Amino acid sequence: MSTAVALQYRFFAARVVGARRIGASLIRVTLGGPELADFAGGGRDQSVSLFLPHPGQPAPVLPVEAGEDWFGAYRAMPADVRAVMRSYTIREQRPEACEVDIDFVSHGDTGPASRWARHALPGDQVVLLGPAVHDNRSVCFRPPAGTDSVLLVADETALPAAAGILAWLPADTPVRAWIEVPDAADIRELPTAARAEVRWVVRGGTAPGSTLLADAVRAARLPAGTPYAWVAGESSMVRAVRRHLVAERGLDRRHVTFAGYWRRGASEEDLRAEASAAAVA
Repeated sequence: MSTAVALQYRFFAARVVGARRIGASLIRVTLGGPELADFAGGGRDQSVSLFLPHPGQPAPVLPVEAGEDWFGAYRAMPADVRAVMRSYTIREQRPEACEVDIDFVSHGDTGPASRWARHALPGDQVVLLGPAVHDNRSVCFRPPAGTDSVLLVADETALPAAAGILAWLPADTPVRAWIEVPDAADIRELPTAARAEVRWVVRGGTAPGSTLLADAVRAARLPAGTPYAWVAGESSMVRAVRRHLVAERGLDRRHVTFAGYWRRGASEEDLRAEASAAAVA
């Protein structure tokens, strides 16, 4: 499958190469296939749309030759037939092996993507909608000129993106990071050449999407100068941290990138439908 969606993106057919548990809460699935030789990831928080089959389907079902109107054709298909679509960050890419890694938050069989990742086997088929060029708009981490330090705030859904950013940052970049995870077993080394100070916030029995991360940032002494902040995870947390950084700490809003990766009580289908309705309005 090599249909071009726009100049920046195309579909890539891939298969599961392997899957393994990372810490207590993540499952890393390695995807491979010859089409991934042309996958032009931009590193950092590079995101893709991942299409998964429903149980009992041998492969994800997508519109045939829908071109740039693929999403309209996709939405017109029966919900129990069309592929499950979810957004994920590329944790690591190995172009020489035509492989990419994607980390899934494991929460049992309560969601289609978590269920798929828990049962993924070598050879299982998927499709990615990903970049055909390295400098694409699905890379959001873009420090403006004059940035002299970096702030990262992420829950476990944004941990793969934060890890990708840390791996990408130039040597000796000053970084303060706050990362919330469900379990102490999720704490691990995040390789980086930057001068990074990472504070892990273990949620334990606290419900996800709480104020733990926002409280940790409020209590911290932030670096002077011109920091650039990247905040991602549950939507209410992201809004609270952004509001604090801009309204209370005085950061230029142009120096804050924020992304709601999920929202309590809403599925990704709900969020995409809201975004589509807003775009039409």
